[in-house]
Amino acid sequence: MTGPEHRGILHYLRATQVWRSIFRHAFPDDPRNRALAILSNVFLHLHPIKVRKSGVRLSYTWCMGGLTFFIFLVETITGILLMFYYRPTAEFAYTDIVALREHVPLGVMRELHRWGAHAMVITVWLHMFRVFLTGSYKPPREFNWNIGVILLVCTLMLSFTGYLLPWDQLAMWAITVGSNMARATPLLGYEGQGQDLLDPLLGPGFEVVHDGSDARFALLAGRFVGEAAILRFYVLHCIFIPFIAVILMSVHFWRVRKDGGVSGPL
Repeated sequence: MTGPEHRGILHYLRATQVWRSIFRHAFPDDPRNRALAILSNVFLHLHPIKVRKSGVRLSYTWCMGGLTFFIFLVETITGILLMFYYRPTAEFAYTDIVALREHVPLGVMRELHRWGAHAMVITVWLHMFRVFLTGSYKPPREFNWNIGVILLVCTLMLSFTGYLLPWDQLAMWAITVGSNMARATPLLGYEGQGQDLLDPLLGPGFEVVHDGSDARFALLAGRFVGEAAILRFYVLHCIFIPFIAVILMSVHFWRVRKDGGVSGPL
């Protein structure tokens, strides 16, 4: 449907109370009033009203930030679909992964989720590499650079926590090796820096951080990779870390606008 009839339907929809309750201001034709429509919409408010041509040039930005966000959306959708078939228990985890590959019609979502995770790590790294090469971390963007570093850590933690969920030998031993690094966490790991400073202050027999209360124990919910660990990793992977990442991404986009949009070439 095109022409006057199509425009009439749009005009009718925009005049309804439902439309007005969602969109407080229509998109104005006058460029001077566009700021009002932008500021009254939380989704549009995250982005600048105007951008430089150089800031959207593919040869400059590589579009790595946009690709990372797109892959995050793909991971969210495929992850939700996988949650319908996956049970985070030692008894069913591996068999559910096998069933997703061989029996479930939407089993391809598992492969999309897996390869999307690898692609997201690559695009995040390339995005930060581009930002570093172009000097986009310099004032006034140093705060947003730190937000990006935390988002990089969240991406790596998403990949790390998701690695255990297939519950095969490769996953179990990889998490065993990776979680052992947490024993060397400063102050929070019982083999980390700072324990030699805390022990004399607390006295003998009063260890606050030991092999049953350090960062590794909190990560695995035990002293070894077991059923408690798979549930802990499942919650971290599906709820806790994505929640933190969504908040930080919102701040990241908002700071791009507050800092004058995407930085231009040096």
